[in-house]
Amino acid sequence: MEFQEYLHTLRVWDVELPRFDVEVAPDEPLPLFQEWLMHAGRAGQTEPHTMSLATVDGEGRPDVRTLMLHGADADGFTFGSHSGSAKGRQLAARPAAALGFYWPAVGRQVRVRGSVTPAGTEASQADLHARSTGALAAALVGRQSEVLRSLDELAAASESAWTQATASPNAPVPSWTLYVLDPVEVEFFQGDARRRHVRLRYRREGAGWVRELLWP
Repeated sequence: MEFQEYLHTLRVWDVELPRFDVEVAPDEPLPLFQEWLMHAGRAGQTEPHTMSLATVDGEGRPDVRTLMLHGADADGFTFGSHSGSAKGRQLAARPAAALGFYWPAVGRQVRVRGSVTPAGTEASQADLHARSTGALAAALVGRQSEVLRSLDELAAASESAWTQATASPNAPVPSWTLYVLDPVEVEFFQGDARRRHVRLRYRREGAGWVRELLWP
């Protein structure tokens, strides 16, 4: 009961929320997404590029985790992982996914759905080596999603990987894969204190996009 009562005390959006004028929204979702992410960061939202990635396993069960967006351009939304990780295996078997962004500092969400393809070895390695030494060290450790016998084993592997990443900043990691999600639906949600939330969905139709409002 204490936990439930605590949940009931929590409030959302105790800040002044921005207005979402759908009448001036662009004809396609990418410029609006880029604008919203940068706006959230400038409004004080920490790590605005953090997102949820949802996939489906071989039994049809949904899976979700939090990771970082690596890019969003005309080619699609990009993120990285090991091909042998749980999400890598799931995407190989069922190459479709959904992304979820939530920026509570401005009461905004963005949801993205689409097909996913690996970008290829050259682009994947370029993505990895454009990131930090820590990112390379983590990739060199590898074995993502495998069972770990002890934290000492992880510490030893991480120490070795950091040494290698520092000495060889261009060290290849063959399993590292840059994934590209080609969106077919992108929904923008602006929260409202009176619960008159504004939802604008872009839906791919042919070579263009259809815009439609949704009930909150």
